[in-house]
Amino acid sequence: MRAFVALIAAAWLLFPAASIAGPSAAAGHRLETVHVPGAAFGGLARDGDALLVTDLASGRLLRRGAEGGFVAFGPVLPHGLDVIGDPTGPYRVLRHSDGFVVAQGWTPVKSGESPLDHSLIFLDAAGRTRVISNEFWNPFDLVTTESGFYVVDAARNSVEHVALDGAKRGVATFRRLAQGPSAMQSLSPTEFRANGEYEVDAVPTGIALRKGRLYVALFGGFPFLPGAGRVVSLPISGGDPELRLEADDLNAPVAIAFDGAGAMLVLEHGGYDQKEGFRQESGRLLKLDPKTGERNVVVQGLTRPVSVLLWDAGEIVISDLSGNLHFLRRE
Repeated sequence: MRAFVALIAAAWLLFPAASIAGPSAAAGHRLETVHVPGAAFGGLARDGDALLVTDLASGRLLRRGAEGGFVAFGPVLPHGLDVIGDPTGPYRVLRHSDGFVVAQGWTPVKSGESPLDHSLIFLDAAGRTRVISNEFWNPFDLVTTESGFYVVDAARNSVEHVALDGAKRGVATFRRLAQGPSAMQSLSPTEFRANGEYEVDAVPTGIALRKGRLYVALFGGFPFLPGAGRVVSLPISGGDPELRLEADDLNAPVAIAFDGAGAMLVLEHGGYDQKEGFRQESGRLLKLDPKTGERNVVVQGLTRPVSVLLWDAGEIVISDLSGNLHFLRRE
């Protein structure tokens, strides 16, 4: 514990974007990056004036105060690598009531099962945990409402509602996404026929709530083809449950947010290479105008970004699995 806190205190240094080879911001913006060797940052949330961050590499929750330092708090949550070698653990955290709610990922390989695995967890001010519901396969993201929580289950391809007492009901299940034959043939001309129809799991990831609708990022399953991802929306309660397409032709969208003017920010995890995995510096933050449909790249050159959070005065925070926090500010 002391060694971890000491490492955090020593490692949190602020570097200008020019010192980073990859990420760059659009004109009129300035990008600064904080890096912690060995960390794998996931969820971002606000706690008053403090920034909350989940670290999948250590299974810890971190708080960054106004002075810039980071402190770990709460228990060490289950963490490790999943079956495809990506980090799993506390994916997301939100401030709720007098404590915190954590979306905890599925059981790491080579680890014994824990009652906290694949769960929605409440963490009180004393650091004690209580499982709200563990009836998930891989809860990846969530939003909170007066009635409880809307949770994305990336493995079940669904959105679930969990009441404050733990009662759970299904809200939507996403059908598999059709892929163009030409795109599949580019991977393997012999395996995929010219006129065949192919589908992949939707893999919902990020979720956001705006004006009574839930917006969900559909990452798209393996082989993670270029442009296969999309964003859809559905009513939060009542009305027609039919999905509405909000954006398509996306490269593995993983998180969604809305700015003060109503523009949708979509974080793309990046492009995928069959030999190397998700390519370095292929992630982007896009800004989509809901009225015109115009989209602009706000940040490019990101490597495996995970979450996006809006802060004061238009500032945006982005996390990634390489232990970076990127702070985007207007010049």
